Amino acid sequence: MNARNDKMTREERLAAKLRENLRRRKAQGREMRESDEQGLSKDDTAS
Repeated sequence: MNARNDKMTREERLAAKLRENLRRRKAQGREMRESDEQGLSKDDTAS
């Protein structure tokens, strides 16, 4: 039973890391989209 508790703890840790990674990647994607939109709007007004 102890091994099962350790496994669950490991699975919970892995799940938490995956959620953290997903949040980080979503935030990076939003930042990239925003910077692309700002870059495009600057180029559009210049021409």
